[in-house]
Amino acid sequence: MLDIGLLVRVHVDALIVAQNHMGVCDAIRRIAPVGKLAAMSAPHLPKVAGIDPEVPVSTQTPAPLTEVPGPPGAFIQDRLAGWVSDLTTLHELTERLAATSTLDTALDELLQAGAALVGARRGLLVLEPANGEGPLATRGLGLSHAELGHLETVPRAATALGRVLDGLPDTADGIAAPDLLGEQDLDPRHREVATRLGYAASYALPLAAEAAGRLGAALWLYDEPAEPAQKQRHLAGLYARYATEHLARLIELERARADVAAVAEELLPSRLPRIPGVQLAARHRTGPRGGGDWYDALPLPDRTLGLAVGSVGGSGPSAMAAMGRLRASLRAYAVMEGEDPVAVLSDLELLLRLTEPARTATALFAYCEPAARKVVLAGAGHTPPLILGDRRCEYVETTLSAPLGMLACWEAPSVEFSPAPGETVLLYTDGLLRRTGDAMDRAFARLHSAAASVPKAGRHDPAAVADHVLRAMLPDGLDRSDSTEDVVILAAHFD
Repeated sequence: MLDIGLLVRVHVDALIVAQNHMGVCDAIRRIAPVGKLAAMSAPHLPKVAGIDPEVPVSTQTPAPLTEVPGPPGAFIQDRLAGWVSDLTTLHELTERLAATSTLDTALDELLQAGAALVGARRGLLVLEPANGEGPLATRGLGLSHAELGHLETVPRAATALGRVLDGLPDTADGIAAPDLLGEQDLDPRHREVATRLGYAASYALPLAAEAAGRLGAALWLYDEPAEPAQKQRHLAGLYARYATEHLARLIELERARADVAAVAEELLPSRLPRIPGVQLAARHRTGPRGGGDWYDALPLPDRTLGLAVGSVGGSGPSAMAAMGRLRASLRAYAVMEGEDPVAVLSDLELLLRLTEPARTATALFAYCEPAARKVVLAGAGHTPPLILGDRRCEYVETTLSAPLGMLACWEAPSVEFSPAPGETVLLYTDGLLRRTGDAMDRAFARLHSAAASVPKAGRHDPAAVADHVLRAMLPDGLDRSDSTEDVVILAAHFD
């Protein structure tokens, strides 16, 4: 992995040595010819540490210097100071990239940093792993969706980006097109799109590294004929190699999260049953490592219904496996003695204590008779249900009880209540409360307010109720955050 900090320290040491030993000028000239050093001084975009904000870079090669003005030591000091500044900039940009934790933010950061390094204003990045594994993505910088659509109409083989993506020869170090409109053999469609979008030059760079392989390519666009100087290309190449390794890690993480989410969904009901007199809706959000929150709804004899929610302690594959076993066991007990929720949870407690004595769990099971609008429930250390209607919004009072696995023998009285026609019973796990970041008493108050604020037009739709509560409790994408807490909401609306 590229250690930018080490490179900076090395060049700082070299600067100190140069200040005390002026006789190394000839060695510096042999390592980096004066003409190249002059070419490296071409300006580039926006002010990031040692990078100047001027755009674009001229395509004319400056004439080599034949004389170095001033003392040789001053020349060496200026050049070494420039190298240290460039490396410091590279270090800052890689630090910012390393701080990104999602693929989308990393792609945006890569585009912006690359534009700063090569002196461009707009750009386009295509994520297309050569091995065919991983997500496909297209991101733009300074380009609208419509403009990205115009770029996609250009034949792939006619663009530098397409040639880099296809891994054609002579693309490893990037492809510069300093004057697109001046190219006589430019594809007519490419010329039309370039004229419409107002760009006259481009620079494409592969996103590839030895360990990660080729993940895609980035293209930066210039408003005027221009191309990055040799120094800019070198810095951009170093940054792109580091970025590719970082993107490979994030892609692997995204793939693992997708696998976890898929397994979690497979352990939950594939569909909710249809029972006359009641409508059901469920919402489930899994943490990045997978958790143990679950729900269930199963039809029972005589058109009755069993509703359950629960949470297994911990996270990861072990908690998910335990959740699957616990849910399957509760289904079996519910079929045999579902009309007695206390017996169902007592059997579940005994099973957990005998088979997994080191694990704890919470659960709530409700036996519903929709025709009679009667609900009997029992809970083991679980959060109380919330009942919502036109005339009330209140928590159902349940007896205090310890979680499953916490006592040698669990038993608590059941609670019976009758939902009125048009009321919705909301079951949920404590992850809905914990993801808010509030203290539990404030989180309960917040949930009550969220349920009470459901629009009257949506109160007869359990899906609308669940969605409203989820948005109110976890706004701004908190329901999709990297929190380790799972979230489950199960809404039952009684006709």
